[in-house]
Amino acid sequence: MISPGAVAAGRLIITLSDLECDYINARACCSKLNKWVIPEIVGQCLSTVLMLVSMHWFIFLLNLPVAAWDIYRSIKVPMGNMGVFDPTEIHNRGQLKSHMKESMIKLGYHLLCFFIYLYSMILALIND
Repeated sequence: MISPGAVAAGRLIITLSDLECDYINARACCSKLNKWVIPEIVGQCLSTVLMLVSMHWFIFLLNLPVAAWDIYRSIKVPMGNMGVFDPTEIHNRGQLKSHMKESMIKLGYHLLCFFIYLYSMILALIND
């Protein structure tokens, strides 16, 4: 199963690289990316709560900072902005590069989680 966060991180990298190469304008890019912020938060928080309920403490502690960061990032959007990704500010102050770096880190995180989940599944199948 591919996590929704990994799909969102991959989509984010592709869309931001299109913006960086001027294949897409800033308004279309930001509206496309802001559409996936809430589903990413819901998916990350849901998986974190499920790990807490099922008492997988290590995976819960691994998911908790990412869920907290996603919530923090969406709460700290300045008034008047279109969302987390704002077309008027994405080229200012190096935000494009910071969004790219953040999405690469999230993609690496989801890749690490994929292998941890795969290892856990194989271990559970062998032990049964």
